[in-house]
Amino acid sequence: MNKQKAFTLIELMITIAIVGILASIAYPGYQDSVMKSRRADAKGVLLGLANAMERHFTETNSYCDAGGAGGASTCGTGINDTGTPSIYTIPTETAKFYTVTISAVTASSYTLSSSRTGTQSTDKCGTLTLTHTGVKGVTSAASGITAVDCW
Repeated sequence: MNKQKAFTLIELMITIAIVGILASIAYPGYQDSVMKSRRADAKGVLLGLANAMERHFTETNSYCDAGGAGGASTCGTGINDTGTPSIYTIPTETAKFYTVTISAVTASSYTLSSSRTGTQSTDKCGTLTLTHTGVKGVTSAASGITAVDCW
C-alpha cells in the first residue's frame, strides 16, 4: 500500500493558529508605525509653514494676514490672521489626517497647530503645536505623553 504525503487537519489548524497569533502581535505594531509616519508628515508641514510665516514676515514686517483668503484685517482679530494658511499649501496626504491652522497671531508672534482627524484621531500625541520662537508642544495628548515624546 502506498503512503500518501499530506497535511493532517490538526497540523493545518495548528499552522493557522500560529499565523493568527503572529498577526495579532504584528498588526498593532504596524498601525503604530503608520501613525508615527503620519505624525512625521504633520511635523514637516508645521516646519514648512513656519518657514512660510517667516518669509511672510520678511515681506510684510508682520505675521498678520497669513491665513484666510487674503485682504487686510485688524492684526490679531481679523479673519485673515488665523485658520487655514493662504501662504502655504498643505499636502493632500497630510490634510487627510491632520488639520493645520494658524492661531494666536499678533504682528510679532504666532502659534501653528496640527490637529488629528480621521483614523489618526486615536494617535497618542494629540495636537502638535509650534510657536514663532520654535517652541514645540502638544495638547490633548494621552496621559504621560510630553512634547519630547512626540517631537
